[in-house]
Amino acid sequence: MSTDSFAAPARLRRRRARALPRPLARLMTYPELLGLLAVTGVLNLWNLSINGWANTYYAAAVKSMSTSWHDFLFASMDKSGLMTVDKPPLALWVQALSARLFGFSSWSILVPQALMGIAATGLMYDMVRRRFGRFAGFVAGLTLATTPIIVAVSRHNNPDELLILCTVAALWFALRALDTGATKWLVWCGVFVGLGFETKMAAALMVVPAIALAYFWVAPRGRPRAVRQLLTGGFALAVVGLAWPLLVTLTPAADRPWISGTADNSIWSLIFGYNGLGRVAGQAGGPAALGGGGRAGGVFGGPTGIFRLLASGLGDQAGWLLGLAAVAALALVAISRLRRGDARTGYVIAFGGSLLTAGLVFSFASGIFHPYYVSYLAPMIAALVGAGAGMMLGSGRTARIVAPALIAGGAITELVVLGELGSQLTWAVPVVVALGGASAVLLATALPARLRRVSVAVAMAALLAAPATWAAETLGHATSGTFPAGGPASASTLGGGPGGGPGGGFGGGRSFRGGPGGGGFPGGAGAFPGAPGGGGFPGGAGAFPGAPGGGVGRSGLSGSSHLPSPFGGGGFAGGRGGFGGPGAADGFGGGGVSTAVIKYVDAHGGGTIGVESQSSAATSILSDNANVAGLGGFSGRESSVTARWIAQEVKEGRLRWIIGGDSGFDVPGDTRTGSEAAFAIVEKACPSVTVDGTKLYDCAGRASAILKAAHVP
Repeated sequence: MSTDSFAAPARLRRRRARALPRPLARLMTYPELLGLLAVTGVLNLWNLSINGWANTYYAAAVKSMSTSWHDFLFASMDKSGLMTVDKPPLALWVQALSARLFGFSSWSILVPQALMGIAATGLMYDMVRRRFGRFAGFVAGLTLATTPIIVAVSRHNNPDELLILCTVAALWFALRALDTGATKWLVWCGVFVGLGFETKMAAALMVVPAIALAYFWVAPRGRPRAVRQLLTGGFALAVVGLAWPLLVTLTPAADRPWISGTADNSIWSLIFGYNGLGRVAGQAGGPAALGGGGRAGGVFGGPTGIFRLLASGLGDQAGWLLGLAAVAALALVAISRLRRGDARTGYVIAFGGSLLTAGLVFSFASGIFHPYYVSYLAPMIAALVGAGAGMMLGSGRTARIVAPALIAGGAITELVVLGELGSQLTWAVPVVVALGGASAVLLATALPARLRRVSVAVAMAALLAAPATWAAETLGHATSGTFPAGGPASASTLGGGPGGGPGGGFGGGRSFRGGPGGGGFPGGAGAFPGAPGGGGFPGGAGAFPGAPGGGVGRSGLSGSSHLPSPFGGGGFAGGRGGFGGPGAADGFGGGGVSTAVIKYVDAHGGGTIGVESQSSAATSILSDNANVAGLGGFSGRESSVTARWIAQEVKEGRLRWIIGGDSGFDVPGDTRTGSEAAFAIVEKACPSVTVDGTKLYDCAGRASAILKAAHVP
């Protein structure tokens, strides 16, 4: 298929050019791009309000940030600016600005995410079109737009969609630099990698080695100059990426929030530890805390290994065409022979190298790794799939060899993914085998140009049909909670659908092999004891005492009468809370501070209420507009504030009330205690009152007593 096969007739293009503004007129000459953007818009925007607040952890932060520039600057979770979220602020800045402009609502925080997805699709089309033609650009854009996890994160408020947009933009600029040898494009590439760092820290850096290698290898203006240009681009990356961390570092601790996810209130601990090497090499609270590997289940991506990306819960999110992408990369290496003058050389090093780097990291990451992280792989896979489609259009002997190999590679991984789905999408197997096989046979022969174009189109349609269908099913249910997933409700990696029921379950669903009505962890009656058929961890009434109907409930693991656990109101999995899912009322868990407690505080002088879990605080911030701060981190176990810090905040009037209790749920192997030690000191130093079954500590004027109880001079 020629690069102009989608072009409108010349006469029609001239008419449009005269009738429309120049940029729009030019866009109208690419009808396939307009159609691609329209499809992406439908997938990202249709029925978007069904997702509600999506991840309430971030939604609550956006609510606070939209009302205070101090909270905005530091990405504070709470109104008083006591604690940040555990990520850098860029994605939340976009959402908070939207909320300031249009009012705080589900649409104002989610529409920017959807628009980012549309922009990423457009950039992907243009990037691949420049190398391999318009058909290839269309296939690449469609592959990205219909990757199930991309649809899910584009409809969600996690930072991942902005990370993807920044990554695609960085690669777009990198290819422009390879084309022209101009330093400015490498600078822009560095800027967008830096913006990605300000979105999700070290995750954004996984494309850097491949981009640097591609530019150094091709070196359009010689290798000595390439080194200087790369250093310039790296400097731009550092300036942009480190701007916010340096701002935090240079701001006195007393004038900014505590850095969530740390025990030392250091942004560098968050970058290099909790959000850095700990994610790859293992960390407290990761899979080992839940038995490791398979027993940790889909919440941590399942067992590590070379085939992890095709396993249940990961393969159906982004792995469908991984085989086609891999074969395309190998074909590009063979065809270009990595010659510096071949435009395909820089392309395959940049995209193939990035896919290899990220793929290996994700395959063997033993720390906190969640299935939706594979959305980062989607741009690299899409770009290589598009390149493969472009190569199949060739009329020479090479194309006749490469085309069947590409189709076979795509078919093999897709059939593996379909096999993991069990009884779902069974119609896709004969489609892939029959249409893909027939196209591969035809493309191995010397076909007329038109018939070859038709055969390639049929092959790509057969391979894209299943993932596109799976992606479209995302629109039929809420993609909410902490962990978004593409596909039907049963595809949720953390319950919902057949395994756990709406909103129910750490386990259940397909990725935990939970049977119908099963839930549990990993499903059915549960590997951790629970009542048969009862979702949750442990499920049913629960082997670990908690609220009836779901594992670790509102009163916490041991039935404490203190703060509702971060998974309260329905347990670590079952009932209303859990990790989320279609029916989840809030991201990581329900609970929150009871209305009676909030009314009591308002009637007795007001002030900020400190609780262990930020997820629990988020519920109160969103539902009651309460002044609540989670001092123990996301789940109540990630941050360890000190008694001295609490005393200082009490003295400054930013914190008054504390609701104590344990730091969430006890899991063998997880030694984190959050801010439990500091809370225990507060309980000794501050008088308490019991309201609605909750013990509430009033620390007004008790800063010195807290320091004395902590034996701090």
